[in-house]
Amino acid sequence: MDTILPKPKTSPKDFFLHFGAVITLYVSAISLINLLFEVINTAFPDALENYVDPYSYTMRLSVASLIILYPLYLFLMRTIRVDVEAHPEKREVGIRKWLTYLTLFIAGIAVVVDLITLINTFLGGEISTRFVLKVLVVLVVAGIVFGYYVYDLKVTTSVNLKVIRAFRWGTLALVLVSIIGSFFVIGSPMKQRDLRFDERRTSDLQTIQWQIINYWQQKGVMPKTLADLEDPISGFTVPTDPQKVYQYEYTVGSKSNMFSLCATFSAESPTGTNYYPQNESWNHGVGKVCFDRAVDADLYPVRLKQF
Repeated sequence: MDTILPKPKTSPKDFFLHFGAVITLYVSAISLINLLFEVINTAFPDALENYVDPYSYTMRLSVASLIILYPLYLFLMRTIRVDVEAHPEKREVGIRKWLTYLTLFIAGIAVVVDLITLINTFLGGEISTRFVLKVLVVLVVAGIVFGYYVYDLKVTTSVNLKVIRAFRWGTLALVLVSIIGSFFVIGSPMKQRDLRFDERRTSDLQTIQWQIINYWQQKGVMPKTLADLEDPISGFTVPTDPQKVYQYEYTVGSKSNMFSLCATFSAESPTGTNYYPQNESWNHGVGKVCFDRAVDADLYPVRLKQF
């Protein structure tokens, strides 16, 4: 006659181990989906999309989340597995059952919604390679999570445990490949730093340009040097290059309404109709680039003083 084991109570250790594992799983799955979405967006750009972030903030955040949280998830799951092997009755602990079925429910809903969206889009005649790939990403990630936890509920032998370990190694390989692939899109951390410096330079030049136009409207002439723009009352100080290696350069043009601004850039500016924040008038290459401007007197008329 089989001995009926008493139903175990959920200890604080059980609660935090299982709850932490589920949270790290959810965040890791969402980060992996977002990461793959961004890779797909870059590989298959859509002309209807308003913009693409050239600084890849979403992708960088997803990579950072996966690097920290997915190993933590694997560690927590291993800790839980060791604990369950030492105390088989803990397979029936309440928090484990609740969170497992909650995960199955969420993964199942994600798969169903994903398939409905695919069919609805197909019937609307809007299927594209980019869309199909995103649907497959959600289907694969949610399917892996669903399959893993369904199988985990049935684990009773060491053979099954080997299959569970194979699932974990497979998902780890998927995460690693996704992270490595993302670096081909966002580039190295040094490249990202160069882009941020160049973003600052472009913003500084835009600020200086508007101050020059304002000076022109107020006095009817271009400032002789950038120092003429500084105003202790308004508090404006001419910005300087963030890396301090080179300085912004300003020269008056051949006509009274013309001027030129120059800066030395670290990288080529992202170009394309759906990149932001700078427009085509501030596109630049690597090294020293000058931007020639001519102030339109009709758009920016000189404000004549009344005596």
